[in-house]
Amino acid sequence: MRFDVLTLFPEMFPGPLGESIVGRALAQRLIEINAIDLRRYAHDARGTVDERPYGGGPGMLMKPEILVEAIEDLRDSDTVVALTSPRGELFTQRTARELAGRKRVLFVAGHYEGVDQRAIELAVDREFSLGDFVLTSGNLAAMVMIDAVARLLPGVLGDDESSEDESHSAGLLEYPQYTRPPEYRGLSVPEVLLSGDHARVREWRKRESERLTRERRPDLWEKYLMQTNGDSLK
Repeated sequence: MRFDVLTLFPEMFPGPLGESIVGRALAQRLIEINAIDLRRYAHDARGTVDERPYGGGPGMLMKPEILVEAIEDLRDSDTVVALTSPRGELFTQRTARELAGRKRVLFVAGHYEGVDQRAIELAVDREFSLGDFVLTSGNLAAMVMIDAVARLLPGVLGDDESSEDESHSAGLLEYPQYTRPPEYRGLSVPEVLLSGDHARVREWRKRESERLTRERRPDLWEKYLMQTNGDSLK
């Protein structure tokens, strides 16, 4: 799978993506990450890509003609163009799985005060946000999204089942995990995990996932209940 990032700071890539699991996937050519400098498409020698917004207000906006021409030059029929934006739809595990089914994603790393709306309407397919907060630019957001998608691709994690049994994969937070030693500073591993009874272990893990989701993410718990109730009526 190929990830392209249209950015004002191409030197930031691959950055953390060049290490650990995603770094190995890059080395094994399971994925490709290309950072493209938006200033390459500027119309003047200074590399101007921004302008003041009509109607006034603070900050600068990315110019529409620069962005549209860059995207048109880079995209092909298999490309999904995704703009990182605090007003975008929330990027979730479901979104990551959706994008993992595509051959190529072109992330447009937002910067300044935003992007001229005409560029979005003409050339962007999706707008994604990591959450209800604002970053100095969309580069870190693009990295996080690439990481979330890449780890779902066949062969990247080594054990492809690893991505199935974790937080958010089934709409719930992940259950608590334990390893050796069986007791540490007065805290013991739950007996059921030492029992060797796989059915009991599965039941305990499901209960714990439900408990943690109910306590920590009532929004996810409500969605989970709606989904499970809907499935039971089918």
